[in-house]
Amino acid sequence: MKKNDPISKIMSSELVTVHQGQKLSDVRHIICESNIQHVPVVDGKKLIGLISFTDLMKLNIVISGADERTIDSIIDQQFTIKDVMVTKLTTLGDTDTVRQASKILADSSFHSLPVLDKQKQIVGIVTMTDLIRYLNEQY
Repeated sequence: MKKNDPISKIMSSELVTVHQGQKLSDVRHIICESNIQHVPVVDGKKLIGLISFTDLMKLNIVISGADERTIDSIIDQQFTIKDVMVTKLTTLGDTDTVRQASKILADSSFHSLPVLDKQKQIVGIVTMTDLIRYLNEQY
């Protein structure tokens, strides 16, 4: 197994991002339609937060029997992206390794790591799923 492979080997670099002025329902649609679990919140290319599927599921909303439009309306009236996003993030640098990512994720309670370049702009994201796929390729 190659312990020092660069993180760029496994990270997703074609990111779907949002800015904090967007509606929270936009994040819900991105997660549902793009089949992703984590959406970076950016200001330009600068990472300012992250919203996960789990973060959305923690919202206390009564939506029993509601249609999509009603769900979006309720979400957008009660919450903003800023209310839901996590801002204290652990990140990787674009020169870090797969080994560093696996160590951080194994020792933490979160499931993704944004990857930043030297200018602190987001260039990718690594998830537990990426690490599992990488491990699977090794055997």
